[in-house]
Amino acid sequence: MKKLILILSIFGCWVSTQAQNEIDRSKQPEPGPVPTINLKEADRYDLKNGIKLLIVEDHKLPRVSIQLAIDNPPYAEGDKVGVGSLLSSLLGKGSKNISKDEFNEEIDFLGARLNFGSEGGFASTLSKYFPRILELMAEAALQPNFTQEEFDKEKNIILADLESREKDVSAIASLVQGALAYGKDHPYGEFITKESINKITLEDVKRAYAQNFNPSNAYIVVIGDVNTKEVVKMVKKNFKSWKASSVSAMPFEIPSDVAQTEINFVDMPNAVQSEVMVQNIIDLKMKDADYLPALLTNQILGGGAEGRLFLNLREDKGYTYGSYSNIGNDKYSPVRFRAFAQVRNAVTDSSVVQILTEMKNITTDLVTDEELASAKAKYKGRFIRSLESPNTIAGFAINTISEDLNEDFYQNYLKTIDEISKEDVLATAKKYFKTDQARVVVVGKGSEVLENLEKIDFQGRTLQVNYFDIEANPTAKPEYKMELPADLTAKKVLNAYIEAIGGMEAVSAVNAYEVQAVAEIQGMQLELKLDKAGERQFTQELNMMGSTMQKAVIDGNSGYQLNQGQRKDLSAEEVEEALEESAFVKELLWLNRDEISLIGIENVNGVDAYALQVSEKRKAFYAVETGLKLQETVSIEMQGQSFEQNTMYDDYRPVSGVLYPYKLTQSLGPQLLDFIVEKAVIK
Repeated sequence: MKKLILILSIFGCWVSTQAQNEIDRSKQPEPGPVPTINLKEADRYDLKNGIKLLIVEDHKLPRVSIQLAIDNPPYAEGDKVGVGSLLSSLLGKGSKNISKDEFNEEIDFLGARLNFGSEGGFASTLSKYFPRILELMAEAALQPNFTQEEFDKEKNIILADLESREKDVSAIASLVQGALAYGKDHPYGEFITKESINKITLEDVKRAYAQNFNPSNAYIVVIGDVNTKEVVKMVKKNFKSWKASSVSAMPFEIPSDVAQTEINFVDMPNAVQSEVMVQNIIDLKMKDADYLPALLTNQILGGGAEGRLFLNLREDKGYTYGSYSNIGNDKYSPVRFRAFAQVRNAVTDSSVVQILTEMKNITTDLVTDEELASAKAKYKGRFIRSLESPNTIAGFAINTISEDLNEDFYQNYLKTIDEISKEDVLATAKKYFKTDQARVVVVGKGSEVLENLEKIDFQGRTLQVNYFDIEANPTAKPEYKMELPADLTAKKVLNAYIEAIGGMEAVSAVNAYEVQAVAEIQGMQLELKLDKAGERQFTQELNMMGSTMQKAVIDGNSGYQLNQGQRKDLSAEEVEEALEESAFVKELLWLNRDEISLIGIENVNGVDAYALQVSEKRKAFYAVETGLKLQETVSIEMQGQSFEQNTMYDDYRPVSGVLYPYKLTQSLGPQLLDFIVEKAVIK
């Protein structure tokens, strides 16, 4: 595969050799003057119905962006959590006057973008189409096309997503972390469930729209190749029917930290790695004097690959692919500081200690000159690059008003960053990073991590462990030790599985098969094809968008593998491993191996299962009640790190007298990929 090498030529001023010789290279160069940022100020117009219209003329390119933002206080949705999500999905699907198809076709024809959410919308277009796009935006916003058909469709999509979420460790971790920090009745702590979605009606969505989608707290920002006076006229014309109404701020309980640092554990038996987050509540607003120092402090601790967390947990310890931190800000409610990582089960407890240690260290000692300089360079670079985006300029314009910032906040941004000292960073860290009142949330496989978590000692105290379920409800400590039947063996478990899927005679008669399955990843479809034509003939193919991503072929004693067009011939050992993987029922092969052992009973996705140690790196799990295989777990080494990869089996259906799983779920790091079988044929 050819590599493309980009050669950067750097041109500078020529200096004489004598001048170069006089430079003292033992001293770090003095920083140059802070660049002057000339932000175009927005012209502001306050319309009668409450809309704040902000316009920035920029005639460099024949393009225009329009941002509609509604700045309402957060509110809890109670027993109907998900109303806002449904509202977001229904807005922008045409209007009462234009069907969804006609609306979308016109947007596409004009080469524009237009999307909506429950708190506004965004559009971008060529300037010559700006008047029409503004009309369509107003039409969709003020005359939404709420139909029962679209409501039912979007509701079913959310319900399907919720079903897949039940086994998604990262998704569960994110929801539980928020719920434990804020409380499940807080707008930032509540989360959607099947029960809450099923309670919502179309009338609830219409009511939420009427109460919250109004101009009282609305901003419209237009940036680009426009004439200001004409924009004012067009906005007034298109949005004049939008009637203002009061938006009542619904009270909610202010979140607070725990009395002393504790561990909150959620058991996810299917977890191949642990989700670890150390969090505490902070009260930080953009207008606060320590807002920018807080951003820099977080950058040094965990803002990227140069952060202390990353350097410790990844580069030094090798616990994870990355560890980071995030500091929030909000004018309506206290929010969170978070330090987090996805780590191997074996080092879960050690990772908790290292994250807490790095948080503690930055609150006790000054950071280095190099750390501070690097953090400043990162933030200044991001700020300068962000100025190329119209979205950024629109955000600056809105923030200046809605966050009550000084008029020159963004003009002085780089200067303010430069003036931050190491002492400012230390003071900020002490204020916002609370290692003595932190909530350590761990979501992982309790049977492998809990024993060591309960032994964690930090700052001379053993941390208390509290237990929660996947909906953040307090629960009892999970129990993992279950008595095995006295006469049960690994071979009896294997025979029980073979009997459960059809019996020895039917299973042994299978010589060849063909399977086709599909999965979705990031909106794209993956196609998996398995074809075993004979005892030593097998093909596996993975396609995406018509292109072959991976392919493996075994023919007799030889074989090869294609990975994105790159061919690799397989060794004799790899051929035999591939043939074992291709067996329709691997258990027939395992019955002849004395090294397979029964190691206990474990919970797999809520089902008690017999666990077999098939080899040094492979385990298999079979349901105690049905005998069916639920999961295989394989230990894999990659980039110097070891991790577990799970394959889960579900939805068994008969195929020519033998049960076959029509749902194959593959773990990809913290993500799960569901392959749904569309065709299964036994030959």
